[in-house]
Amino acid sequence: MLVDSHCHLNFEALAGDLDAVVARAKNAGVGHMLTIGTKLREFASVRAIAERFENIHCSVGVHPHEAESESDEVSTATLVKLAAHPKVVGIGETGLDYYYDHSPRELQQKSFRQHIAAARETGLPLIVHTRNADADTIGILHDEYAKGPFTGVIHCFSSGWEVAEKAMEIGFYISISGIVTFKPSDELRAHVKKIPLERLLVETDAPFLAPVPKRGKTNEPAFVAHTAAQVAALKGVEPDQLADITTNNFFNLFNKIERTV
Repeated sequence: MLVDSHCHLNFEALAGDLDAVVARAKNAGVGHMLTIGTKLREFASVRAIAERFENIHCSVGVHPHEAESESDEVSTATLVKLAAHPKVVGIGETGLDYYYDHSPRELQQKSFRQHIAAARETGLPLIVHTRNADADTIGILHDEYAKGPFTGVIHCFSSGWEVAEKAMEIGFYISISGIVTFKPSDELRAHVKKIPLERLLVETDAPFLAPVPKRGKTNEPAFVAHTAAQVAALKGVEPDQLADITTNNFFNLFNKIERTV
């Protein structure tokens, strides 16, 4: 069984055909999905999907792009309250995005720390987005970890090696998306070879970043099988073994989920 550890099933490209999307995932061997919160004002739609399907859970959080537009809504207390729902198993996605800078960096950093505090208080994993912000991401994670431990994952990893290395030092997992299949991603493939199997997850980030051979199509959880096959080849293991390992890693991290398979 495979798990898509990060997708956005409430986004328009997938939500209109959700039953078929979930059915195709099942047919591809994807037994569980985590649909991710990016805006508190849209959290109800994320949670509703998780409530509807037994094999789907969700997270609650504010994407760094939304740090400014949701600055009045987000607080550690709000995140903690919403995370009490039985289907909410993670905090985020949160983090820093200095590539687009859709929100001021100081507001991104404030929101990031609020999410970390919520992860620490709830004991739920932190789901981290980082792009062109390696030094600040590492600095904030380690600064906050010194205040008290928390768990988490660097999602859609495509950063420098130091981000993976420093994140794993505090017990984080590293999640690999379809980017690993893209032709220009030699550096990422080299990094994946160095990440221990026991720290790896796989994801789609659907509806974005469809892997080869599905480039140009709307990404969906079923396509995580292609990413997993590439990761298995890089790690020198059979696809079934990689599926077992990454699935076990997922349930070890997101341990609020009662595993039934």
